[in-house]
Amino acid sequence: MKKFWPWLRLVLALGILVALGVRLGTGAFLDGLRAIDAFSVAAALAIGLVTTVLSAGRWVLVARRLGLPLTLRTAVSDYYRAQLVNAVLPAGVLGDVHRAVNHGRESGDVGRGVRAVFFERFAGQIVLIGIGLAVLLTHPAPGLDLAPNDTTVALVLAGLAVLTAVGWNVRPVRKALVNTLADGIRLLSLRTWPAVIGLSAATVAGYVAMFLVAARAAGSDATITQLAPVVVLALLIMAIPVNIGGFGPREAFLAVAFGAAGLGAAQGFTTGIVYGVLALIAALPGAVVLFLSRRAKTEEVEVVAERLGEPREQELALAR
Repeated sequence: MKKFWPWLRLVLALGILVALGVRLGTGAFLDGLRAIDAFSVAAALAIGLVTTVLSAGRWVLVARRLGLPLTLRTAVSDYYRAQLVNAVLPAGVLGDVHRAVNHGRESGDVGRGVRAVFFERFAGQIVLIGIGLAVLLTHPAPGLDLAPNDTTVALVLAGLAVLTAVGWNVRPVRKALVNTLADGIRLLSLRTWPAVIGLSAATVAGYVAMFLVAARAAGSDATITQLAPVVVLALLIMAIPVNIGGFGPREAFLAVAFGAAGLGAAQGFTTGIVYGVLALIAALPGAVVLFLSRRAKTEEVEVVAERLGEPREQELALAR
C-alpha cells in the first residue's frame, strides 16, 4: 500500500479535477488562467516574500531554541526551495523533508533537525486552526454546517489515544515520541512560543491576502466578511495529502462553498485555480535558490578535484 499510495493520491486528485471540469465546464478553468494579470503576479511575489520570511523566521526561532544553528538568510533560501519542491512534486511535503534532513546533517543532528521542522510546521497548523475556529464562530460559513459534534470529537480523541498507545509499545516509535516530547517541552518558553504564534498568525494573514487577490482576479465582488470563513476553511482543506501541486480538494471545496454562499460554484472553482497558479508563482524564487545551490556544489566538487590533483602534479614535478 505504501508503494501505491503516492500514485493513488494523484489519481484521486486528478479524478476530483476531472469531475469538476465535467460538472462546471472547462471554461471555469480557462477563466482562471486568463484572469492572472501583471498586478496579481506582482502581488503574489510580494506576498510570497513576506510569508516566506515570516515562516523562515519561525523556523529560526524553533531551531535555535532546540540548540541548532540557523541564520535567517539560510532559512529563507531553504524555505523558498522547499516551497517550490512542495509545489511541483506530488507528495506535497518532500521539500520540507529535504529541508529538515539537510539542516540536520549540516548541524550534526538529523533527528533534531527533523523535529525542528516538524514543530515549526505544527505551530503554523495549530495557529491556522485557532484562527479558523475564531472566524467560523464569529462569521459562520453560509450553507456549511461544519461544526463537530461531541461524538466526532470523542472518536477523534479515542483514535489518537489508541495510536499513541500502540506506538508507545514499539521501541523506535517510543524513542521518537520521547525525544519529540522533550523538545516540545523545551519550546514552551516565553522567549519562544509567543513569537512563534505571532509569526504564524502573520503568515496566515498573508495566505488570506493571497486568496483575496485570487478572488478579485477571478472577478468575485464578495466582501471580506463573506470570503473570510470560506478562505480559512480552504486553507485547512489544503492540508489533505490528495492533490496535484495543491490542486484538487481545494477547488472542490471552493466550488461547493461559493455555491452554498450564493457566489457561484464556477467562480469558486476559478478562484481556486487562480490561487494555485499564484502560489506557484510566489514559490518561483526557489528555482533561483536551486540553481545557485547546484552551481555552488559543482564549483565545490571542481575545487576538491583540483586539490586532489595537486599532490600528483607535485610528485611529477619532483620526478623530473
